[in-house]
Amino acid sequence: MLRRLLTLLLVFALIPRLNAADLPDLGDVSASDLSPLAERKLGESIVRDLRWRDPAYLDDPEVEDYVVTIGRRLVAHSPASQQDFDFFVIRDTTLNAFALPGGFIGVHTGLLLAAESESELASVLGHEIAHVAQRHIAQMFGKQGQTSMMMLASLLVAVLAARSSSQVSEAAIVAGQAGAIQSQLAYTRDFEREADRIGLQIVEGAGYDVRGMPAFFERLQRASRLYENNAPSYLRTHPLTGERIADMENRVGQMHYRQVVDSQDFAFMKAKLRVAGEPAADAVREFEGLLAKQPNDAAARYGLARALLSAGRAEDAGRTLEPLRVSVKPSMFVDSLAAEQRAAVSDREGAVKILQTAQNRFPESRSVRYSLIETLLQAGRGAEAGAIARAGVQSKADDPRMWAYVARAEAAQGHRAGQHRAQAEVYVLRGTLPAAIEQLDLARRAGDADFYESSAIDARMRELKEKARDEKLERQRSGR
Repeated sequence: MLRRLLTLLLVFALIPRLNAADLPDLGDVSASDLSPLAERKLGESIVRDLRWRDPAYLDDPEVEDYVVTIGRRLVAHSPASQQDFDFFVIRDTTLNAFALPGGFIGVHTGLLLAAESESELASVLGHEIAHVAQRHIAQMFGKQGQTSMMMLASLLVAVLAARSSSQVSEAAIVAGQAGAIQSQLAYTRDFEREADRIGLQIVEGAGYDVRGMPAFFERLQRASRLYENNAPSYLRTHPLTGERIADMENRVGQMHYRQVVDSQDFAFMKAKLRVAGEPAADAVREFEGLLAKQPNDAAARYGLARALLSAGRAEDAGRTLEPLRVSVKPSMFVDSLAAEQRAAVSDREGAVKILQTAQNRFPESRSVRYSLIETLLQAGRGAEAGAIARAGVQSKADDPRMWAYVARAEAAQGHRAGQHRAQAEVYVLRGTLPAAIEQLDLARRAGDADFYESSAIDARMRELKEKARDEKLERQRSGR
């Protein structure tokens, strides 16, 4: 409940009264008090809190990779194609997706499972991308100024309080926001209609079936009649009316018809989430039943193999999976599962070979790269793992998992200074500067760094200490 309320407040609270024309003018974004840089920093702070402190954050690089792939394809055809976007997944059975400041878009596992086609999923993501592209959040804060920022700070405090006392959190929200939300919530429909219009254009440009958007919203509306006061989360954060659906259908009717076949990874992603969402034995029975009914269903075979592996039946998983590997086109889901199965039967070299081939097939896949590094480390091949990990942080320096792999690879090779130096970057990305500075101090005292590495460690130490001082002064000025 708290997370849904946070999403609602972050994205749609305090929205000013807007023109209700067919294509409303939603204000001059350039006049916003919330700059793109400020938006990004705010979003980074919220997502960092979710990633490291919220157990509902889905730490599954493979599922995230899939969502990122869909998201990037959509972003490339959006008005904000040059902006940075980050997509992540929340483990929650409710149907919801949301945009945070700075281009961060979250989607619930419940929505991933409920989508009946890849185009439906793309429609929801396209809608959220449109919110970001039109800078609705920036407009929200630009119109309300410091009052909104103070309210957002209260919300973040409430979220942190929820970890220890949900009553304290709920009280903070009710006391600080209720009146403003009640007075402003009615004016969110214009933002929603604009996001519908822009989202449809994004979905069409990316090559998906635009009919997925009205189809998904119609199904949500039908479901809402059964929920009464407990409507799907998406409808509570995205006010839906018959007028909006009719408008979407009218626009879709004027667009070019395109029949789009779902990718096989869409079905594999859903099967993986279904296996993860129930006890392994139950998942085995479920997918055995599905495969018995449809022996040629690739997703059912994949789900059964994954369920068998989760149940500790690695040999059975291998026998189930092998026909799939030769009957479907290459998939990161299938290759990664095959590597997991080989590692489970102590064939780490076989797992490495599978993953090396997969990395060549899917060079942009972070999940495959993570799996390859992990397997190389388990196989005692630290130098090779370290080379891949270092290349990874060179291309994406804000990847804490990759920095952690650099640290482990350095430790595997006996490089203590390098280990602590890399671990410091993990703590920086987690937002814990004191721990990062401590790691750099350990790196400096390790005694195995050469002159150039020692100089780099000292320079980074000075930089982080200065940053820590600046943050302390900022907290003092703001009275926190």
